[in-house]
Amino acid sequence: MGTPERRPAEECRCEKVTVSFRNTGGAPVRSGTVTFGTHVIGALGVDWATVESTERLPAPIAPGIREEKT
Repeated sequence: MGTPERRPAEECRCEKVTVSFRNTGGAPVRSGTVTFGTHVIGALGVDWATVESTERLPAPIAPGIREEKT
């Protein structure tokens, strides 16, 4: 997994995040999921909650190939 790239989204206080996934193995990746943790920060900087979301990998990913998903 690569370093996430962040940019503003259309909705207020939201971001679009693009993540790179690289297959370093010798066989294709046929399926999988990644889980993200999003922190909900209040106006005073208090971390109120962490909301988890799960997304499917952009599979298949051939050996040695990098795929991106936003």
